[in-house]
Amino acid sequence: MADKIFKGSAFGFAALVLIVMVSIMVMLFKEAWPTFHHFGFQFFYSEQWDAVNNQYGALVPIVGTLVTSLIAVIIGVPVSFGIAIFISLLAPDWFKRPVGIAIELLAAVPSIIYGMWGLFYFAPWFANSIQPVMTDTLGNVPWLGQFFQGPPIGVSIFTAGFVLAIMIIPFIASVMRDMFDVVPTALKESAFAMGSTTWEVVWKVVLPYTKAGVIGGIMLGLGRAMGETMAVAFVVGNSLEINAGLFYPGATIASTMANEFNEASGLHLSSLIALGFMLFVITFIVLSLAKWFLIRLEKAQAGEKT
Repeated sequence: MADKIFKGSAFGFAALVLIVMVSIMVMLFKEAWPTFHHFGFQFFYSEQWDAVNNQYGALVPIVGTLVTSLIAVIIGVPVSFGIAIFISLLAPDWFKRPVGIAIELLAAVPSIIYGMWGLFYFAPWFANSIQPVMTDTLGNVPWLGQFFQGPPIGVSIFTAGFVLAIMIIPFIASVMRDMFDVVPTALKESAFAMGSTTWEVVWKVVLPYTKAGVIGGIMLGLGRAMGETMAVAFVVGNSLEINAGLFYPGATIASTMANEFNEASGLHLSSLIALGFMLFVITFIVLSLAKWFLIRLEKAQAGEKT
């Protein structure tokens, strides 16, 4: 009897997750339907966002969300990887705990604090010290240079991506560290005994053993970056225009919703909820692709063993 109750309770908890997810999606789609019905497919590729004339398009927030998240992952993943490797394989025992605690404290900092730090400290310093150097060097590279243009005002797509990178590093680094710690010591010591360098041990032993967890940690950080609101709203500039330069102000789905939700009504409110629905769908697609990629890796590895 107790076993049946336990099994039923576990099933109920698992089913609750699916019920909540489906109910959220249904609610978002229902509230966003007036926008989808009014604008049709044009809503997804239109750059216009004009609350005065009730003309709305989701392209600018969608592009801003994807670009800032990509910047965050490009910056955050290598740093997180280095932190995790240092804690797991290189740091002396007396130094591991302080660094681990510092990483966990960074994960506990509220997002609005990151936004305030980015707006009042990082953005001015970046605009005065780093952006001119990047524009004068990388900005002169053919084709690539167009991405490193923009006014030196600090708030921009790049600044938002950098702040997001700082925010996701604790999550990714913590997951990677935990994954690297579960690698059997015998495997690592055997590789070292055969003359492998630390990098070779990491690349040929640690990463193949923990690739599923590492990719899962990266996806966790990516999901955090795509859905972040307050920190991005502080530093992204909140300009509903698309520019090739990363140093121009921009907008994301979450920041647009946060800035306009309180004053919205009618079709404007429906359009904001439609943005939320799009964010839900984009996150679902990204996580699904990550899961598919993991399955392919596992099948390929199983095929190599056979």
